Amino acid sequence: MYFEIVTKLSQLEHVCQQARKMPVVMLDTEFVRIRTLYPKLGLIQIFDGKTLSLIDPIELYDLSPLWELLADESVVKVLHACSEDLEVFHHYAGMMPIPMVDTQIMAAFLGHNLSMGFASLVNQYLKVSLDKGESRTHWTERPLSLKQLEYAAADVYYLLPLYNLLAERVKQAGWEEAVQQECALLMIKRSKTPDLDNAYLNIKNAWKLKPKQLAVLQKLASWRFKEAHRRDLALNFVVKELHLWKMASLNIRSLEKMADEGFDRFEIERHGKRLLLLVEEVERLPKTCHPEVVERLVDLPNYKQTIKKIKEQTNAVAETLGVVPEFIGSKKQIHQLLKWAWIHDRNPENIPDLLSGWRNAFIGDKMLALLGDI
Repeated sequence: MYFEIVTKLSQLEHVCQQARKMPVVMLDTEFVRIRTLYPKLGLIQIFDGKTLSLIDPIELYDLSPLWELLADESVVKVLHACSEDLEVFHHYAGMMPIPMVDTQIMAAFLGHNLSMGFASLVNQYLKVSLDKGESRTHWTERPLSLKQLEYAAADVYYLLPLYNLLAERVKQAGWEEAVQQECALLMIKRSKTPDLDNAYLNIKNAWKLKPKQLAVLQKLASWRFKEAHRRDLALNFVVKELHLWKMASLNIRSLEKMADEGFDRFEIERHGKRLLLLVEEVERLPKTCHPEVVERLVDLPNYKQTIKKIKEQTNAVAETLGVVPEFIGSKKQIHQLLKWAWIHDRNPENIPDLLSGWRNAFIGDKMLALLGDI
């Protein structure tokens, strides 16, 4: 397995020019994210069927030829389990690889588990055992060892024959268009900009709070995300989620009370006064600006019965199609459907997954009929 390490712009330009002549290229990234909000890119792997390149973003400050390749719609970009890779591209390039095919999604249409790993698929389809011992490499450190580089290169080298095998089986099964739809849906979800006004809804136990307390939590959660973005620091390394909730629920109004409630000393020293000022801002808000109490699906009438009926339908359809039930409708997608029907007044501009795309053709009418009976 021969590969070249790309550290110069002229090399990158040549690699990407050659790749853009191919109909399909294999793509992968290696990154680390320990304390940061965004992933730190350490390596980008490309294999166009002839040339395997390991692009070093630590040495290369200008990756524009690569971003141009990602935007070239005449070249299909193939990745595996690419959700986090898409986040990398969205953060660094402000774009997604279009068009994109994820072999994990292809495998799901062929009956494999949704979390089927690359090494397992390679072993099953290609009879090759991959050494995953370097998966915990700190990819932004230099130099990288030959073993680490070979590990990274293998991820795209074996991706090509795997993709070819899966593509043929997907075609035979009649799932080509559905795969395209599912990959496009994934890219849409991964490219969404965080809604800062609703960041508080992601805080555990927000549903327990009253409107004024929610207003405090809303203000603090929005500020925390902005601070995390400014410093590229993971949210809980700015202020712990639990401590935001305590600020709102326990009516904390002093640094001493923060200390009593277990706030980290560095949280208090760096952000304590700012948090208290934000709470004071909420105190001046009229009640009309307070969020409504959070509605939980589990508290609504018929929740358990409806979930049971939906799962019966998704299980039956999954068995007919030869896929795992979670691929037809995950817990998150089922909740999305119920929120659309019960909380969001069936907004036609925000159709849930179970009523759109390829899923709608197999289960949409069943879901609408079920919801109509409730």
